[in-house]
This record gives sequence, structure tokens and C-alpha cells, in this order.
Amino acid sequence: MGMTTPPRTLAEALRARDDESLAGLLRARPDLLNPVPGDITQLATRAGTRASVVRALEHLDRFALQTAEALAVAADPAPYETLLGLLTGDGRDDGEHRDDAGAAIADALPGALATLREQALVWGEDDRLRLVRTAREILAPSPQHASPTGLGPTVAEATSGMSPGRLQEILAAAGLPATHDPVSAVASLSALFTDRARMGALLDTAPAEALSVLDRLVWGPPYGEVTPNPTPPVKWLRDHGLLLPVSTRTVVLPREAALHLRAGRAHRVPGPRPPAVEAVAERDPQAVDSAAAGQALLAVNTVEELLKSWNGGGPAILRAGGLSVRELKKTATALEVPEQVAAFWVELAYAAGLLASDGEADERYAPTPAYDDWAELPAQERWTALATAWLAATRTPGLVGGQDAKGRALSALGPELDRSAAPEVRHRVLALLAALAPGTAPDPETVLARLRWERPLRGASVSPGDTTDLRSRVALWTLNESELLGITGRGALATHTRALLDTGPAEAAALLAPLIPEPLDHVLLQADLTAVAPGPLERPLADMLSALADIESKGGATVYRFTPGSVRRALDAGQSAADLHAFLAAHSRTPVPQPLSYLIDDVARRHGHLRIGAASSYVRCDDEAVLNEILADKRSVTLRLRRLAPTALAAQIDPASLLEGLREMGYAPAAESAEGDVLITRAGARRTPPRTAPAPVPEGPPVPDATLLGAAVRAIRAGDTAATVVRKDAPEASAAEPGALPRTTSAETLATVQAAAMTGSALWIGYVNADGAASQRVIAPVRVEGGFVTAYDHTADEVRTYPLHRITGVAELADDATA
Repeated sequence: MGMTTPPRTLAEALRARDDESLAGLLRARPDLLNPVPGDITQLATRAGTRASVVRALEHLDRFALQTAEALAVAADPAPYETLLGLLTGDGRDDGEHRDDAGAAIADALPGALATLREQALVWGEDDRLRLVRTAREILAPSPQHASPTGLGPTVAEATSGMSPGRLQEILAAAGLPATHDPVSAVASLSALFTDRARMGALLDTAPAEALSVLDRLVWGPPYGEVTPNPTPPVKWLRDHGLLLPVSTRTVVLPREAALHLRAGRAHRVPGPRPPAVEAVAERDPQAVDSAAAGQALLAVNTVEELLKSWNGGGPAILRAGGLSVRELKKTATALEVPEQVAAFWVELAYAAGLLASDGEADERYAPTPAYDDWAELPAQERWTALATAWLAATRTPGLVGGQDAKGRALSALGPELDRSAAPEVRHRVLALLAALAPGTAPDPETVLARLRWERPLRGASVSPGDTTDLRSRVALWTLNESELLGITGRGALATHTRALLDTGPAEAAALLAPLIPEPLDHVLLQADLTAVAPGPLERPLADMLSALADIESKGGATVYRFTPGSVRRALDAGQSAADLHAFLAAHSRTPVPQPLSYLIDDVARRHGHLRIGAASSYVRCDDEAVLNEILADKRSVTLRLRRLAPTALAAQIDPASLLEGLREMGYAPAAESAEGDVLITRAGARRTPPRTAPAPVPEGPPVPDATLLGAAVRAIRAGDTAATVVRKDAPEASAAEPGALPRTTSAETLATVQAAAMTGSALWIGYVNADGAASQRVIAPVRVEGGFVTAYDHTADEVRTYPLHRITGVAELADDATA
């Protein structure tokens, strides 16, 4: 589909592309596909809209963006040599801009230009390169603002409102011949600034202070404020046209003069090559994998511990959504981590679908049914589930504690923590780490520098007043969270993470499994009422031990401490003293210490001696002396007790509060039902209804697959054929405007379609569907009957049937239109 003449418009340039190139455009800019353009003209129009162009510019790397910025300050159109000169300079400076930098730019420029062409931001041949108009408006300087290059407007733009007399004064001061034609005056001044020799001679006559003023403006911003009586250096620059007035108090350095002072360069520091990610340490890959595996197991255990603590119903949900600061502090204390880390674990459980709102009137967080399924998986599979959820999540726990655009605090599990760029940044950071040799820990600053090169315009911030680059913050959070989660070990990417990124969770779990110790079926009981678990425990053992003892310390070995409260907790869960003795004897590699046996027997002997029921509530005990002791205790005043019978007391508070109050006084009461049976409280009874994990908030439309791209390209080509096909004159169609639907009478339409069906020729038709959407189509009629025409539709590339009353008109194609 080559063209014999250069394209005059973007639509013509796109029309000259092959199908693969059009598919590349739609792949790079998927927003152009929603909905599929009707033809090439619609595609070109949509590609030039401001929103689409801004999105395309934001996805350019630094050098491609610098190339577009250089084209924005060049004449339109610009030859390739001019563009190269704006990026490399004219060779007059040998300091910052050395020959090797120029060679690197010359090598990288064809690739950057190809990227801009593929994304339809630049079109035209190398001798007439054109930046699309919308991109030029965004990137080019104007009298109102400077461009991203720091260049100001041209002499012609800056002097557009200047009086002829003032122009004559500038020409005279610069030693240029007078002219009464303003256009000639502007051209003369522009020629002076672009003439290296004459401009150098003019600057040689400038005062040193004037050159200092130019040094401050040359790399931008090019605007400066002046007083009504400017200093002599500023006055000299203004008189010679090197500073042109924009308003009564503002002057600007014209673009031509700035380019001379910059030695022809549009950018101070071009970036033709991406900065390398540097290493800070080279570590043994096996040590890295071991460290990451240990952290992965700790991550799994931490999430499990968090959700176990919320088994009976977690903290209440704020009215605005999310977790309160107080509850987050309590969670951090329980997990023995900083609040920011606690927010990460809470958000991770939520992203993995293990935690959600219970949906009750008094809304609280609780584990979901999916948590029970997750808890039954092997440790390595539980980790891959967490890591996969983290990679895809748009939730950013690093924002917790900050403020939104309205100054409101951002809370954990709150509604304002989604950032659509987070998954892409996480994958990119891990891809950079994966590109390093195994065991290599990168320098975080070089990682950030590389990301800023890849997306220089991605400066989204948390609030309008916050100019911090969100992508950089997410990248730093990614490095920290990767270490917490076991994605990395000692700063380097683990082998199982590489497998997770390359092949998927199954391979990652297989590589991680040998590095995780097998769950143990025993503990070591000690005489100081503690038990040591020398590794991870089997789930039934861990669940029972967590009910019977309190965790005292964590790490490679977990230390549990037995207390009267923890033993009572096990008895409340329905265990008897004999059950507890048998459990400890069966799972301890050391003899059961006598103090522990005495503790269990002592608590069991007193457990259930008192009975609590609902009266509002009551206390029942066969031993009158115990009830007398309770009534005599000053601490029982708040319980508001009174004697009903020698063995019963009544209270004015609810049974749960009465239970808690008596336990704080040192007793071991048990709750009972209305029938007098002891109520057994079991952990893990509260679950939310079935919940799905929160869906990530996408960043723009998804990248289309090959099937969709192929169908879209065919539809655009067919629509373009229908819109541009050459057709014979018809009574009504010939008078129609280009692109308008053909108009013929019903009789003419029927006759033309019947004739085409008999001869097998193609027709151009206008068609309005049931929704009122109009389109142009090229069809080859096969059969006409019953008010319908069956035809091969070249636009849809299939056989379709159309009601004749919905065809607005028909026109025959020229003899060579389908050749």
C-alpha cells in the first residue's frame, strides 16, 4: 500500500500503512479502539484528540519525549537534519555536550522517531517531519508559557503586538538596516539571532552583567520581570531585542537567541540511553533464596495470625470506610510491627480476598470463607496466592496516614487507596531486578532513575498540591514490600520470584517448597511454663497450642507461655483437664513439667465453679462462701450484684460484662445456657458471606489481543473502503457531500440492488440500524426477496441480511473501484 506522493494529512499517512503497522498503533494506544473507528479518517481524528495525545505522551520514554519536544520547537515541517541538530547541537560547546554524546543521540534518534511514528504522534517522510497539531500545542512554547525544553516563543510570536516604531529602535540598536515593513523587520531580527557570526559579534559588545542575565534565562524559564526603570544590563538587552516585552513588567528571551546561547540544543541534558541499574552488593544466590524463603514463611504466618485475631469478628468499620487509627495501632501492637507495616499486611489480606466486611448492621471486618480454604493449603501455595494478589493489586498501603485531595486522612482499607499505576510499577521494578545477575541487590536510586527515564511525564501525585512523583514512591514501596513478602531476599530477587514472573505460581511454589521447613508435630515443654516450637507446626497442633498458650516471642523458634488465662481459654473452648494433659503428653518431646500439670489442674478445678446466666444476668455457685467473698470484694461494686438465694446472685449488667468482670477479679466463671448447660466458645466461628477479592482499578483500557486487533484492522479497512470508494454518479448520490450517506428513492434502491444481484457487482450503500446509527457499507447483493437483501458485506467481511427500508440509498461503484 505504498504511496507515490508524500501524505498531506495524518489520515493519508495512516491509510498508507500496512495492517501490521495499524495493529501496532492500536496496540500502543488502545484507547483508540473504544469504540472501533469506522474508517481511517475517524482513526486519525481520534488519534489527534487532546486526551488521547496526552495519554500517548505520558507513555513515552525520556528520549522519545525529548524528540517530540524538539520537533515542537522546530519549524513545521522539519527535516531530519534539523531535528538531529536540535538534539545534538551545532558543536560549538565541547564541555557538557561531547562528541560521544552526539554519536549516542544519532544512534538512538531513528528508534525514537520510529516510536513516535508508530504511535501516530509524528508523520511524514524524513524531509518533512510533522508533529501532530495537538502534541505541538501541548509541547510547543507560546507567548503565554514556555515549553518543557525551557524555550520561549519565536521572535515573530513575541513581537506580534509590537509597534513598528519599537521594531525600528531594536533594528537600529542591533545595527540592522531600517525597514518600514514589520514582516521584514521581524525576519531581519530573526536572521541576526540565527547567524552564528553576527550573533557572536553582538554578544561581544554586551556588558558582562547582561551576559549574566542571559545565563539565568537561557535554560528556562525564559521569562523575567522588569521594573519601570530597568538596570543598565537589562536595558541593553531590551534595546537590542535580546529581551522582548510580553507585558509592561515581563520580558522574554526569544527562542532563536536562546538556541544560539545553547549552541543549538533544545535540551540541556539529552537522554538517548536509559540509565543502567547499578548493584550495591553481590550475594550468594543460595543465601538470597534462603533469606527470601524465611521471609515468605513469616509473611504467611503473619497474615494467618492477623486473621486468627479477627476470627470472632474484627474491628468496626469507619462510617467513611476503612480502619480507624486506634484499631490500626492495636493491630500493629498485636503483630509487633510498625503501623505502616501493619497497614501493608491488612491491605494484603484484603487484596487476596481473605478479609472483608461482614455486611452486618454493626459492620465489622472478618475473615472470608476463602480464608479457610487458603489456610488448608501448603505454605508455599499460600505464599504464591499472596504474592500474586500483591502483584495485581492497585491498593497502595504506603499512602496510609497521608491525605487525599480534600485534606482527609487516608485510612487502611479505606476507599481512596487505589492507584491504577501501582501494578505496572511493581512489575517494572521486578523486571529490572530480574535483568540483573542472580544474587545482585540493586541501588534503589538507580532503579528510580531508570523508571523516571522510562516514564518522565508520569508525575501523578496524591493531591494537587503534592508534586512528589507517585511512581517513584510506589517503586520505593515495592522494594520495601518485596523484602517483607519474600519476593526478594537481602535486596536481591529470589529464584522462586523469577519463576513466578516467568512461568506462574505452580513453578514458583515448586521451587519454594524445598526451602520451607516441614511442619513439626511436636514442641519442647520447659519447667518455666513455656513451650518452644523449633519450627513451623502442623495446623491442628498450632491451632490447639494457640488456644492453650500465649505467644511470647517469634522468630526461627516460637516461644509459647502457659498462663491461667490461656488455660481457661482452652477450657472455655470445650477441652477438659484430661484432654489437655493428653495433648501435651502426646506432642512434647520432653516430659510434661510438674508446674504445668499443677496449673492445668488448678484452673480446671475452679473453672465452671461459678455459673453466669441471663437474668439480666446472674451468678450461681454451690459454695456459699465463694459468693460471700465476691460480695465482700470492693471490686464487685461496679457489677451491681445482689443476693437472690444462698447459692445465686443477680447482676444488672449483661452476662458478657459479668464474665469479664469476675475474670478480672481472679475467678474462673463459665457461661451457661438457659437449660443450665455450660456454653462452649470456639474461635473461628465468625465469617463473612462469600466475598470476591477486590478488583484492581485498571489504568486505561486493556491492551487488546491479536484476535481483536486483527478484527479491528479489518473493520477499519473495510469502513475506509466504503467511505472512499469511487462510485458512479447516481441521481441523488452524486450531489451528496463527501462522507454523507447516499440518498435514493425506494424504487431506485430496489431496482439497483436487484440489478447488482443479477450481475454480481458491488454497491455502496447507506444503512441505519435499529439503534439509529448510520454507516456506509460496500456490499455484493446475492438475493433480494421479502423486503430484504442478502449480500456479502465487505465492511464486516461476512454475509449479512439487510432490510431494504433501512437502506438510505445506493450507488454503483466505478469499474476500477474494486480492482
